Amino acid sequence: MEFQASIHDDDMPAEINFSQGARGKFFHAGGRLNLPVYLDDQVQSRLAALADAKGVDFSALVNDLLRKDIELIEMARSFDHV
Repeated sequence: MEFQASIHDDDMPAEINFSQGARGKFFHAGGRLNLPVYLDDQVQSRLAALADAKGVDFSALVNDLLRKDIELIEMARSFDHV
């Protein structure tokens, strides 16, 4: 189904002009979208302190912890199927 805008479409203010716009200008095939993740203040403070104490990057620490949790979950699932 193709969308056709009406000439009398009043949803867009007149001062906004897309006549020089380029469709797909910022699209990159195969591009990745990194989703923002928001931690509770208490969790973030604790993890930041742990990262500082270990001398590692905060993101690296969080990724390592999540990888370990995923591994534990997968191991637990494999025992459920035995």
